[in-house]
Amino acid sequence: MPLPQLVMFFGGMGGSPVEDEFACALGEDTLDTLERVLDSGGVDGAILATDTPQIASNFSSEVRVDVDDGPFHFGERLAQVVRRHELERLIYLGAGSSTLMANDDFFSLGHYLGMAWNMVLTNNRYSSDFAAFVPGKALFQIPLPSKDNVLPRVLHDAAGLTLQELPRTTANQFNIDTPSDLAILKLTGHAGPRLSQWFESAEIDVSRYETCLRLLTNPKAQILVAGRVGSQVWQYLEKETACKVRLVSEERGLRAEGREDGKARSLLGFHVEQVGSERFFAELAEMADAAFIDTRVLLAHLSKRPTRADRFLSDLGRYEGITDPFLREFTESAVRARIPVLLGGHSLVAGDLMALTELAWRDIAESPI
Repeated sequence: MPLPQLVMFFGGMGGSPVEDEFACALGEDTLDTLERVLDSGGVDGAILATDTPQIASNFSSEVRVDVDDGPFHFGERLAQVVRRHELERLIYLGAGSSTLMANDDFFSLGHYLGMAWNMVLTNNRYSSDFAAFVPGKALFQIPLPSKDNVLPRVLHDAAGLTLQELPRTTANQFNIDTPSDLAILKLTGHAGPRLSQWFESAEIDVSRYETCLRLLTNPKAQILVAGRVGSQVWQYLEKETACKVRLVSEERGLRAEGREDGKARSLLGFHVEQVGSERFFAELAEMADAAFIDTRVLLAHLSKRPTRADRFLSDLGRYEGITDPFLREFTESAVRARIPVLLGGHSLVAGDLMALTELAWRDIAESPI
């Protein structure tokens, strides 16, 4: 049975101290993931497409390094790799997209794809983090997407591949997109060996996240979750948390549908515009004991385009270094709020929240009676 090749992308990182720090962590996770997938028995080799070729130096001939050689366009770059290496079956992973997936997950995925034809498998049909598909030449029949999260749908719509979504789990929904995702991963203790070692010297404050753990298992507590929250996460929270949940789900498909440039509309955004950040969080504290906010929706509503460095600093609560006036004020108000407020991207209100919930119950199970 022909097994697929792993194609992993890593690049485009760095540029400021907080971005450099994140890039280092993501690089360690990329190496952990490469090793785990290669050891799984689910692939017949790996290709790392990167602008940092030295990252794979320790893998010798196990990983073929395909170096970026021009301006980056996701679809064109993936098609280049498929053509250059003549790939028929492949599992595409973006850096940070499969941190919690185990060897068995990749074994099953690879062997299932080895028996399939004209198929694409993904963790989320509307905003994917990874895609496994056959045949590779299907890429040459589609308008090549600029973003990886729409790849499965384009392969389905334009090339006619059968699209199958994997059952959603914490493992395949957790994705490292921002430093807040790293903080939660550090708290869970589920990082790979290289990233775990990196955590030992990194200054990542997890205290706000720890405060939220006890609320998730408390029937008297109430949390607010706002942003691109999918129905599956809502169902998960209903079944797996003991607390009450106020949920504001809005702007699903924000990036995939290109609504970031002034087209997004947010209830939270309208309210912040009317009352300002300080009063917004004061009123939030009247409704919940903690809040999880996907700030990318709010920023899109306000037509704000802060730098990636500013977004990362906001996720970490380091408002002093933020250059964008609105985001600095909003982040400072969040940090000074009477309740713990966690800021981040889509992952915060998806896989991160699921991972925190599992950890909260694990802590209870492991506590001495």
